[in-house]
Amino acid sequence: MFARLLSMAAVACLTGTAYAQIQLPAASPSATVSQQVGLGTVTVEYARPSLKGRSMFGDQVPYGKVWRTGANKITNIVLSEDMLVAGKTIPAGRYGLYAIPTAADFTFIVNKDANSWGAYDYKEANDVARFAVKTETANAPAEALTFEFTDFTPTSANLTLRWEKLVARLPLKNDPDAKIMAQIAEQTAKADVKPGVLSAAANYYYDTNRDMKQALTWANKVVESEKQYWTYHLRAKIAAKTGDCKQARADAQQSLELAKKAGDDAYIKNNERILADCK
Repeated sequence: MFARLLSMAAVACLTGTAYAQIQLPAASPSATVSQQVGLGTVTVEYARPSLKGRSMFGDQVPYGKVWRTGANKITNIVLSEDMLVAGKTIPAGRYGLYAIPTAADFTFIVNKDANSWGAYDYKEANDVARFAVKTETANAPAEALTFEFTDFTPTSANLTLRWEKLVARLPLKNDPDAKIMAQIAEQTAKADVKPGVLSAAANYYYDTNRDMKQALTWANKVVESEKQYWTYHLRAKIAAKTGDCKQARADAQQSLELAKKAGDDAYIKNNERILADCK
């Protein structure tokens, strides 16, 4: 009898070991999404629970209570640079992203604690900021919790949460103008400044409607150094913006011919546009 009990215990032990080694898909798989915003990158790390026939907001996720904005470990938001979040500056760093859903709105909470498992140890004293945003109702329900970046510009985006029929957007912005202008001033002042630096500076002045005379000076130096279809086009578009159509047409024509030889359709069209507009 004793031997039989030992045998059964051994089988049970082996069975337990076998089960411990079985790998199953996570009920709430982990996910990471990133987006460059201005000169920074915003990254969200979260676990994605699914509806599985359940009602979430106001039920499984109660209204008016702090939620981990996902499953398992608290959702993290990582900012590589200082970022304007809904108009408020949040310093670069890693944060916990909590939330409070209600029937009328959705509050995102950026919190210093990025390591909690769930919202069990949430402390309001660690809040960096709260952002109450109006929610939208989706046409079709999202089965799995989804974070995505939408409504892009070079310096802004919305961090958009979708789940069930709820859609909540958190505005993000990184305006790098002051930093870019400081870089331009430093780099263009160097005695050995490279054509690529001058080209980038001229393009930035062109794009932001700054001193076109200075932009043209840089573009002239670029063309002197590199006679390529993209350098001629740079000077052509700047000349066109200043109203110097004679220079613009000459450079656009030169750029067009070189672009055709290179088979660069984008530059072909851009030069044709300058020639058409600058008559």
